[in-house]
Order: sequence, then C-alpha cells, then structure tokens
Amino acid sequence: MRLILASASPRRRQLMAEYGYEFAVQPSDVTEMTPPHLTVSEVTLYNARQKAEAVAQAHPDSVVIGVDTLVSLEGDILGKPRDLEDAFAMLQRLNGRIHEVYSGVWIVRLATATTRALVEVSRVKFRTFDEAAIRGYMERIHPLDKAGAYAAQDESADGIVERIEGSRTNVVGLPMEALAKMLENHGFDG
Repeated sequence: MRLILASASPRRRQLMAEYGYEFAVQPSDVTEMTPPHLTVSEVTLYNARQKAEAVAQAHPDSVVIGVDTLVSLEGDILGKPRDLEDAFAMLQRLNGRIHEVYSGVWIVRLATATTRALVEVSRVKFRTFDEAAIRGYMERIHPLDKAGAYAAQDESADGIVERIEGSRTNVVGLPMEALAKMLENHGFDG
C-alpha cells in the first residue's frame, strides 16, 4: 500500500519527510474553490476532498492525502493572494491582530472505499509592523503561494508571528499531529 500526498507544496512535503513518512507526491490539477454558502472549515474539507479524490482515481490502491489551508479573519477567508498588492493588503489586515488558520485534510483509499477527514484550527497573533517592515517581509518570503500571504515556517525570533495557539504544523500547512494519528489507523507509522 503506497502513500501519496496530493500537493505541490514544498512545506507539506518537508513536514511529511520530517515526520519520517515514505510517500510519493502527485499534485492534483483541481482548482481550489470558495463556495460562498460554506463555512471556512467546510471550504477546506471540500477542497481537500476534491484534491484527494482526483489523485486517487489514478491510484485506487494507494492512500491519498488531500489538504487545503485557509486563513480566516473575522469570518473573511484569506486564501492565496492574487498578486503582490493583494498580499500587502492581506498582511495589513492581519497586522497586530489575531486570526485563525484552518486546514482540511481528506484521506481516501478507493480500493477499500475508505475515507477519513479532519479539520484543524490554530489561532495566530501577528506583531504590529509599519508599511516598510511589511514590504521587507514580503520580499523575504515570496507570499504569492501562501494562504494569508505569510510563512510561519520562515519565522525567526523577530518575525511577523507573535504567537501560535494550537498546532504550529497546521499554520505551516499540514497538521501533522492529527494526521499522524489518522495515518497510524491506516498502518502507516512515521
């Protein structure tokens, strides 16, 4: 039985490797959607399921992991920014405030019609920065492929994140503590 991560994210690949998993990477070509009638947690699960099931169609005997991560500020969903100005606007909104990071994880093995799902939520508090500091931060982390336009894995002691309540790996993009428990039930140990 093979384990497949349905994601092109280098951060997710790194987390899986750090936890000791042997896995293949097969990104899905699914377009992430944000249906307006769904909550943030429902959107992340919807997208994670679409990704996992698309890859599983070609690999029915494998256990496929689909993931979607979104940032939410006062109920507004902040996904990946469209461009650098959108990234700047997101970071300005998050500046000095607390927000939530949601990750939906969907695991599927079509050969046995097995599915598992979870949603992990972490709370993140940003430090307060001026415009120049935000633009400098953007130059360092290249925000366009990151939900909320920031990278928790690149945080130093003087970084943009003041504190994280809950799973840090979730904020990076894959809630490894919860995922490890789910994978253990499928016979995969890190």
